[in-house]
Amino acid sequence: MKIEYDPKHDLMNIEFLTDEPITESIEVGGIIIDYAHDNKIVSIEILDASERTKKDPLSQLDFSVIRETAAA
Repeated sequence: MKIEYDPKHDLMNIEFLTDEPITESIEVGGIIIDYAHDNKIVSIEILDASERTKKDPLSQLDFSVIRETAAA
């Protein structure tokens, strides 16, 4: 997964599948969801990101991964 913020254009992009062709895009309220041919989400783009989140959307990035372990 890759998260990018472009302050010049105020765009945030969250890419889930790299090198996957986009076959469909849907925009809902300034958020664009890109889909692959098998309906998996390729990426989510947030237009006017600083207006929808914080002035610097990546300033307080908190990334956590929760993994469940197999029961013994």
